[in-house]
Amino acid sequence: MSEGSKGSSLAFGQVVIGPPGSGKTTYCHGMREFMGRIGRKVTVVNLDPANDAMPYQCAVDIAELITLPDVMENLKLGPNGGLIYCMEYLEANFDWLQEKLAAFRGHYYLFDCPGQVELYTHHDALKNVFAQLAKWNFRLAAVHLVDSHYCTDPGKFISVLCTSLSTMLHVELPHVNVLSKMDLIEQYGKLAFNLDYYTEVLDLSYLVDHLASDPFFRNYRRLNEKLVEVIEDYSLVSFVPLNVQDKESMRQVMQAVDKANGYSFGDQEHRSLEALMSAAVGADFHFTSTLAVQEKYVQSQDKAVEEEAMDL
Repeated sequence: MSEGSKGSSLAFGQVVIGPPGSGKTTYCHGMREFMGRIGRKVTVVNLDPANDAMPYQCAVDIAELITLPDVMENLKLGPNGGLIYCMEYLEANFDWLQEKLAAFRGHYYLFDCPGQVELYTHHDALKNVFAQLAKWNFRLAAVHLVDSHYCTDPGKFISVLCTSLSTMLHVELPHVNVLSKMDLIEQYGKLAFNLDYYTEVLDLSYLVDHLASDPFFRNYRRLNEKLVEVIEDYSLVSFVPLNVQDKESMRQVMQAVDKANGYSFGDQEHRSLEALMSAAVGADFHFTSTLAVQEKYVQSQDKAVEEEAMDL
């Protein structure tokens, strides 16, 4: 692809980022299937050199260029240093990535990225890769996945908010934060507040007060208050809940990302989406609504209050 042809057409996509175990590969697999059902041509690009067990058909794989095990063995690096080296190697070989992507012109791209948090908060290699893609007329949105179980621990949730904010400021892309694995949240324990408190990141002073009830965190109340002030002053972080097995949840995330990167679909895709959303339950989807999870929490909290009142 020549310099002049780079700007000939727009390409849209998502860079899927987040800590290890947050469900990035599962998300790419589910979103690829969901978009395929509404007629969108999707290409999945694996940029994780440590990802050797992909459930999806990978069109472009960084393993053809470099792999983490090879780097660790040959350069005697640990997994973190090895991942940073791999991303710097990718940055130094833009021509390889450009040639691979050119074969799928006209497709929608899902970039499955590594799970090392430092790559999105401190290091510049991946940020530079995203910037280069923008120069090639890619319109990308960052989908930052966070495991929903952090909501059950106020201390961890504040940490997640700080990480999400730092990632948004460093990556410099339109950003959609996602609470993943909503179908499993009940396994992690009770939420201190309703789900919308966490997704909309409402008044965090309540979270600080809740933390103060713990003897360990009571000594760090001032620090937590300052962290919360930083998050609220920027007023950037909010979350979209996601259950990859729920088509309504997938639709909400897809539309949030489409709004972020400016993708506009045609009438045919709109009709396909409407048909998919109105279809009966199929074998490939298991519908456990996020709203139903939230209602279950509210009901369980109400029941607990009633039981306490009866005891009194």
